[in-house]
Amino acid sequence: MREAGHAVPLPMRGIQLPMRSVQLPMRNGVSPSVVSVPQGAANLLDFLAQRMPGISRSEWAERLAQGLVLHEDGQTALPHQSCQPGQRLYYYRHLADEPALPFQAHILFEDAHLLVADKPHFMPVTPSGRYVQQSLLVQLKRLTGCADLVPLHRIDRETAGLVLLGKRLQDRDAYHALFRDKDIHKTYHAVAAAPRDMALPAVYASRLVPGEPFFRTKEVAGPANSETRIRLLKTQGERALYQLEPVTGKRHQLRVHMNALGLPIEGDAFYPEVLRGPDAPEDFSQPLQLLAQSIAFTDPHTGQARVFESQLQLAL
Repeated sequence: MREAGHAVPLPMRGIQLPMRSVQLPMRNGVSPSVVSVPQGAANLLDFLAQRMPGISRSEWAERLAQGLVLHEDGQTALPHQSCQPGQRLYYYRHLADEPALPFQAHILFEDAHLLVADKPHFMPVTPSGRYVQQSLLVQLKRLTGCADLVPLHRIDRETAGLVLLGKRLQDRDAYHALFRDKDIHKTYHAVAAAPRDMALPAVYASRLVPGEPFFRTKEVAGPANSETRIRLLKTQGERALYQLEPVTGKRHQLRVHMNALGLPIEGDAFYPEVLRGPDAPEDFSQPLQLLAQSIAFTDPHTGQARVFESQLQLAL
């Protein structure tokens, strides 16, 4: 079941509410999400069912009965309690029929500030769609017990490889600045058809915008806002291994650029055509052959040069 319309999990970036000093514990690796009550709301059950209709009224009633919705003081919220404008409710995301992924993430590095994980194909970085417990973030929170763990960047659910996560909220801005100022070097590997007689460009640039359906990206005419460095590493028959270095970080950039060259990445269910939508059953035998292979930067907190390489490999 999809949990749609959820509020923003704490302590993820992007929350629109003024921050308050509320310390509620994780439950099974899930940090609480927060929602604020507006003027005119009736009782808590009515409000939650109307505010987030992607979750049925009966399921909200069950969550309230199980003590999975809390007030700021940690007290259990009750279904027929009246709502107060500005009141905040905290709840824990949960999917009763969440499918299991046959993969586990692996921690490659950890210190007081940073955690580096190797994410398998098909696993979302954060809870989304039909995955909560199976997401990388929740798995790592359960494993480490670190409630403040937060991804410093994202890679597609279909893509495997390196993900950096910050362990302390006060460190996030310094790490985010590395990505914003392009002081971090990321390298990807991809498997696609061999180029044959085609001359690969050293750099491919184009203008990318959201496409249709909503989960796709498309190229349009206009000034380039995306750039990828491309290098052929080796060929094996009609297939080849490529090194891709994104200079910018647009959604699906590497996948769209390779497809535009007539070399769609193997296993891509979105490009050039949609073979399976994001809600379709998984085909674990056909992973996207795209790997976040290495990442290099100078750690803003320790001053150390960091270079990490994925232990995963593509099928070539």
